Amino acid sequence: MSPKSPPGVVSIDGSWKRAEGAAEPEAVDATPSIRRNRIEPHRDIDKLTGFEIGDDFTPFDQKNDVFSRANWDENVRSDKALEFWAAYIMPNARARKADGYSQRDYALRNAAWHFTKAFATLKTGSEGRHEGFNDTFTLHGPGWPEKWDMGDPAETSKDIKKVARLFGADDVGICDYDPRWVYATKFNRLDQSSRPPDVDDSLTHVIVTITAMDLDLTATVPSALAATATGMGYTMDAVTLMSLAQYIRNLGYNAHASMNDTALNIPLAVQAGLGEYGRHGLLITKDFGPRVRIGKIFTDMPLAPDQPTSFGVTEFCNMCQACAAGCPPKAIPFDKPKNDPPNFSSFSTIRKWTTDAEKCFKFWTAQNTECSICIRVCPYNRSFKSRWDKLWRWLAGTRLRRLALWLDRFREGGRRNAAGWWLGKSE
Repeated sequence: MSPKSPPGVVSIDGSWKRAEGAAEPEAVDATPSIRRNRIEPHRDIDKLTGFEIGDDFTPFDQKNDVFSRANWDENVRSDKALEFWAAYIMPNARARKADGYSQRDYALRNAAWHFTKAFATLKTGSEGRHEGFNDTFTLHGPGWPEKWDMGDPAETSKDIKKVARLFGADDVGICDYDPRWVYATKFNRLDQSSRPPDVDDSLTHVIVTITAMDLDLTATVPSALAATATGMGYTMDAVTLMSLAQYIRNLGYNAHASMNDTALNIPLAVQAGLGEYGRHGLLITKDFGPRVRIGKIFTDMPLAPDQPTSFGVTEFCNMCQACAAGCPPKAIPFDKPKNDPPNFSSFSTIRKWTTDAEKCFKFWTAQNTECSICIRVCPYNRSFKSRWDKLWRWLAGTRLRRLALWLDRFREGGRRNAAGWWLGKSE
C-alpha cells in the first residue's frame, strides 16, 4: 500500500502538499519525453569539455530525476522519503541523541533552508510554481523598456562578473545557451503534470554562478548540522541570482534566474569554465573543490563566453576512488566511465561516471537529512588558501598525481564532531 503524506507537510521546495487521506496520484509514465524538434547531439565545445555524447542523445526529462520520482514512483517513494521531506518543517524533525542530529542541529539546518523554501513557494498556491527547484524565479520588478547599448561583449562580461560577485557569487562564468541541457519537460510535483521549460532558444547565453559551502560545517557530514551548509548555499544562490537577474532586466534584457530547475547545472558550469566533472558526478572547482552550489541565469544580453578549463581532475579521478570507497550505500562507481546508467534517473546516452541516484537518495532518507560524504572525503575538498593546498592542487594536475593522492592521506579529512562545531573546536 502506498504511503500517505503527513497532514500539512510540504517538501523542501514546497512541492508535496497532499493532505492526509487524499487520493493517491496516478502513476506517471517513466518513458522520457522527446522534444518535438530533435536537438543536434554534438557541439564543437565537447572537444574542450571532454563530453562523450551518443548520436541518440535526447534531453533529460525532469520527472525522472530521483527527487521527482520520490513523488510518484513506488520504487523510490516510501514512508522514510515522506518523513525526509517533512523534517524540513521543524515539528516533524526527528531529533535524536546522535552527534549532529539534536533539536539544535535540526533547528539550524531548517533555519538555513527557510528563506529558500519560503521564497520558492510564494506562487505555489496561485500558480502552482516551485521556483528554484521546478520553475525559474519570477518575482522581478519592472525592467527598462529599451535595451541599453552594452558595447563590447567582452567588457559587458567583465561588468556582469563584477556585479555577480558584489551580489554574493564566489565565482562566475559564462557559456553559450545550449539546448541539450534544458529539460525536455519540467515536472510539477503537486499535480504530477509536465510542462515546457521556462526558457527557449531566443536566449543566447547562460551566466553560471558558484556559491561555496562552509568548509567547517561540511566536515561534520553525515549530520543534520552539515546540511546547514547546503541550505545556506541555496539561500545565497537565490539572493545572488535574483539580484543579478534584476540588474540585467533593468538594462532592458531578458533574464531568467534559475537554481536546480529548468536545466542541468553541471554541464553548463563545465562549459562556462568553472570546473571539471568528477567521479562522484559533481562539479570540481579550482578554488573550492566539489563544495559548491551552482546557479544560472538565462539571458539574451550580448556576452563573451568563457572557455572550459582543465587542471587535471579527470586524470586524478581516474586514479582516485576516495568518494566511491567512502560512500556508505556504494552509489558511486569504482570502474571507468560508461554509457550504462544504473537506472533511468541518469542519461543513457553520455559516457560518464554515474552515481546511482536511487541508492543515494535511499541513504538520505534513512539519515533523515542530506548526505555529502562524497564531498567531505574528496581530496579536492580544501580551501586552497594556503600554500600547501595550492601546491597539492598543482601536484594533482601533473604526472605526480599519485604522490598527491598519497599525501592526501595525511590530511585531516575524517568526520569532525558536530558538537565541537558548536563549541568552536576544530575536532
